[in-house]
Order: sequence, then structure tokens, then C-alpha cells
Amino acid sequence: MNDVIKYFTKQEFNTEEPYLLLYEIRDDGWKYMQTLNILEDNAKNVGFNNFKAMVKAFFSQHSDHGSTGGIVNNTTNFRDQPAELFTGDWLADDTGIMKRNSKQGMDIACVHPIMPVQRLVNIEDGTVRLKIAFRRDGKSWQTFIANKSQLYSAREIKKLADKDISVSDKNASFLVTYLQEVEDLNHDLIPEKQSVNHLGWTKGGDFSPYVENLEFDGLDNFRRIFESVRAEGDLDAWVDILKKVRQTSKAARIALAASFASVLVKAIGKLNFIVHFWGGSGTGKTVALLVAASVWADPNDDGNYMQTFNGTAVGLEMQAGFINNLPLILDEFQLVKDKKSFEYSVYLLTEGIGKTRGAKTGGLQSTATWRNCTITSGEMPITHESIGGGAINRIIEIECKEKLFNDPTEILEIIRSNYGHAGKIFIELLDSPDARKEAKEIYERFYNGIKEGITEKQAMAAALILAADYLATKWIFCDGMALKPGDILQYLKSIDSVDTGKRGYEYVYGFCVENSGKFKKDADICYGKMSEDELVVIGTSFNRICNEGGYNPDAIIGWLDKEGILIKGKDGKRKKVVDVNGKKVRCVCIDLKKEENKKEGRPDWITDFDQGELPFK
Repeated sequence: MNDVIKYFTKQEFNTEEPYLLLYEIRDDGWKYMQTLNILEDNAKNVGFNNFKAMVKAFFSQHSDHGSTGGIVNNTTNFRDQPAELFTGDWLADDTGIMKRNSKQGMDIACVHPIMPVQRLVNIEDGTVRLKIAFRRDGKSWQTFIANKSQLYSAREIKKLADKDISVSDKNASFLVTYLQEVEDLNHDLIPEKQSVNHLGWTKGGDFSPYVENLEFDGLDNFRRIFESVRAEGDLDAWVDILKKVRQTSKAARIALAASFASVLVKAIGKLNFIVHFWGGSGTGKTVALLVAASVWADPNDDGNYMQTFNGTAVGLEMQAGFINNLPLILDEFQLVKDKKSFEYSVYLLTEGIGKTRGAKTGGLQSTATWRNCTITSGEMPITHESIGGGAINRIIEIECKEKLFNDPTEILEIIRSNYGHAGKIFIELLDSPDARKEAKEIYERFYNGIKEGITEKQAMAAALILAADYLATKWIFCDGMALKPGDILQYLKSIDSVDTGKRGYEYVYGFCVENSGKFKKDADICYGKMSEDELVVIGTSFNRICNEGGYNPDAIIGWLDKEGILIKGKDGKRKKVVDVNGKKVRCVCIDLKKEENKKEGRPDWITDFDQGELPFK
């Protein structure tokens, strides 16, 4: 290079010759910088101290816009580029992206090709994101999607280094300027598409991902799940194998029906619910969940649609918000370390709204919401003795004592190659006012037919499952094998069984019987006294027994009082002063005789509903 460029004298630096040499190669970034450095060293060696000022003055005089920062008509010149975009002052080719600055140096935005190739407008909130394409070391182009608030912030854009983008404190501001200017210059040229960040119903009434030309713009962690919701293989092959399943296994039929029922929750305005399959290993519970997943998505492991319980409450909330209206399918409940604390997750999943959290920049973060069915499996029940009645209400638990499938290997082989058709068809047929009206009427008939003696939420969940299976039978299977009320009634809980007060009393009574020695006179540790007609428990002991069992003592006393079997003191207080071993002490006194009479007069909760018939013609 030194051999090509003339060595100028001090006097020649006051002529146009050295500056014209630079001006003629102004669009060749690499050659320009080489020449500028050589000439600058030349000027220093001959004692010319105003070289940079002279360069600036020359360029200012010869620029069409009167300054070195004038707008020029540069375009991207990347090999195999996805599009050709205007870049203004920026020189953008395979050697990198740079532009001349006011000091006649070069601002380098990036050392490899990078450009915006698509604008994504979220159909829910109108948020605009950009799809960015980049390439390094001559490899193929890669893409990612980012918020404009990240791309146009020098602090936030540095996080793209994790995606192998060459960005740091040194060039972050230049890369921000380049991307913003390129988007502004090409706003009408960059293609724009609608996007969504979740599955299921959208605000516009469409169902994601079954919307034409719809892009996913959500978290990268969920992209594989989003892409797994698609139709593959042959519908008839899937239907044929599922018809066999429907003839042999009630539990598997319920899992399949619950999968369809998930989209009815919002469509006809009902509440979220959970269906849990439990029992020993080898019964086919996981296969039942994979069958449920195959209605909508790829049930293979690499599809990632079915997840496990091995995660945090926050992760579960994010996953539910993303799944939205499709069934949330979770396997291996035994992975939950603290079964009692899982009660919070039960309420979270069935309430359908995430936790309100503050944003770092002030205000509140967007809160996730969902309306669906959660289908789970494990080796044990989700519910336990002290779980709240509200949580029990929301769960239908199905114990799997025997194998659910005759040939699970054949079923897996078929559904892993043929899936996703049934869900799409179900949505297409459901997506009309008449179909939704029909679905609601069928639901109401089932609900009215089974609600007697069952809690409202249990009856609602069961009616949704029955209605969904009725529609799936009519629209897809056409085999006359729709679930009957009797197929699911046995798994539902009675009003009494979910009453926390009653369950708490039964726990306390059982504990007292088990520890009857501590209710005898002169016992070393005395809890009270007991006879055939009355149970007297010292107040402090009663509170401790309740708390150890996970029950609220005041709630149990309130239930006893409501049932009329609490013996109150003369002062009207719920704890009566009683003589226990010669000492006066406040006790909880229960009339066992009245309780026994109430038991004898209580009818069975199961109705005489004909289990073989539908509640309508």
C-alpha cells in the first residue's frame, strides 16, 4: 500500500492532491481507512499538523449536502442477503457495517452482516417486534426476534451477544443507530406480518396457530412448543387407532375427552379444571397423556408439548399463560418435592391468572391469563386429607388400577407419526355461533343431569368433558362411543367429601380415637376426656391437633357449630369450661350422639341417575 500512495511533502499537503485521493475512495471503507492512516503518518513525518482539519474542510466543500454526514444512497451488499435495504451513510457488506464520522474516522456498528428482515405486529397488544437476520464467518443466515425496545437501547442490545452477535460496550451505540436508521429508511420495504405470543383464542376471535400467515413472536423457550402444534401424517390412521382405545379404556377416553374439553372452557365461558390420573407404574398413564397431546400437537419428546412437574411455580405460570386454551399436560407428579405446597399451584392453574408483579421501569408487568383444562399424571393423588375444599373441587382424580391399553406400543407408533388433525378440525367446526350455542346447550343438559349431590365445580368439569366427547364423537369419530354420565360419576366428589370442616372433624375424631389413652383419667399427658356420648378436647390440644393435620381449628369449630353438634358454654362461647382431672379448662365439646344420629339420617349422595343414558335425546 505504501508503494502505491505517493509520499507528500509539507507543501503538497496544502494542495488538493492528497485529499482528492481520499475522496475518490470514500465508499470503500477498508481501503479508505488504510489510506487515511498512511497519509496521517506522512503528514506527521513532514511536520504538517492540520491534516485532519484539512480532510474535514475538503469533504465538506465537495459533499453534495455540504457536510461529511450527508445522506448517500448506500444499500446492503451482503452475499445471499434476504433483501436489499437502503443503509444511508452506512457501508454494509460481508466485511462488516461502518460509516465515516465527523473526525474522518470510521464508526463500526458490526463486523459481520446483520439486518432487519421483518416487522411483527402482535395481534393482541399491537407491540411491534423485529425479526433480525445475521451471518457470521460465511455461514448460513440465522434469524431471531427481538423487541424494538431492546434493539434500540445501547444497554439492552448488548444482551444479543448471547446470540453470537458481535456487540459490546464499544460498538453498541453504533449498532443501535444502524438498525434504527435502516428500519426508518425501509419502513415500507420491510415486510410486515401479524404475530402472537401464545396458543389458543386471540382477542380477535381467531385461534392460534390456525391463523394464516401468523408468526410466533414470544419467548424462544416456547417456540418449539408453538411449532409442535401442527397436523402431521394421516387423520384416518389416528382416528382408527383411537376408536380401538375408546372401545377398551374409560380412563383413556376421559383423557382424550378432557383434551377436547380444554378449548370449550373459554368458548362457552366456564371455569378451569384439572384431570389427574394416578396409580402404579406400567398402567399406561403417560401413554394416555400422549394420546391427549396428539389431538393438537406432536406427542414426541422432541416436540416438547408434554412437560413434567419438574419446575417452579413461576415457570408453571408462564407455561399455562403460553398454552392459554389448549390443554396443559404435565407428567410425573411424583417430581413435586412438597406435595402440600402444591395446593398453591392447583389454585393458580384453576384460577387462570398469574401473579401481579411490578416492572423494573415502574408500573406492572403484563399478567398471564389462561382458560383451559390441565391434564396430569403421577403415582399418587394430588389431593390429600388437609387440602382445601376449593382445591379438591377443581380436580377430578382417576385411579388407574389396571392397564389402560391392550397394546400401548402400537398406539404410540401410530400417534407419533399421525397427530394434530383432530384438534384443528374440532376448532374449525366449533368456530361458529351456531356450533358454540349447540356446545353450550349440550353442556347445560349434562350439567343438570349430574349436579345433584355433587359440588358445582365438579359437575361443571364433568359436564365439559361429556359435552366435548359428545361433539368429538359427532364431528370426528362417528362411532357412537360418546362417554355417558355413569362413566365419570364414580370419579366425582360429593358435597360432603370436599367440605373442609367435615374432613377436619373426621381427622380430629380419628386422632382422638387413635390416642384414646390420653383421654383417660390421670393420663401422663392428658388431651381431655371421652365417652360414648361426648368428646371433650382441651382447647390448646385441639388447636395443636388441627394444626398438625393442616386444618384451621376455628374453621372446624365453626363447622361443628353449624352442624349443631358443638356443645357451648353457659356464656355462649364456643369453648366450654370443663373439669378435666380436677382442673377447670376451656375445651371443645362435641356431642357424639347427635353426630351419630345425623349420619344415620344422611342419604347417599349418588343419585339414581340412569348411568347408561344421556340426559337428553
